Amino acid sequence: MEAALWSAIALIAALSMGTLYLLVSRLDGIAARIDGLSSRIDAQGVSLSARIDAQGASFDARLESLAATMEARFNRVDDRFDRVDDRFDRLEQRLDAHLGRHAG
Repeated sequence: MEAALWSAIALIAALSMGTLYLLVSRLDGIAARIDGLSSRIDAQGVSLSARIDAQGASFDARLESLAATMEARFNRVDDRFDRVDDRFDRLEQRLDAHLGRHAG
């Protein structure tokens, strides 16, 4: 009876060790797959970062171009206002001269 008990204990121990070995090997396989996926994700992150940087540079260039265009347009509007101001100044001088002739 004692030999059968020790045999059962040895059998259970062997099965436990075999199960533990199987679980460890499966976990190692899963860890290897996760490492592979991690490297793929890192590579995609680098690619995505490069694309975002390129789009940022493109956006900056477009924004600079737009700013230059707007600056040129504002300068043209300022020139037009300056011409209108000059015309009003001449008109004011003419009115002052006219009033000076009649009032004075």
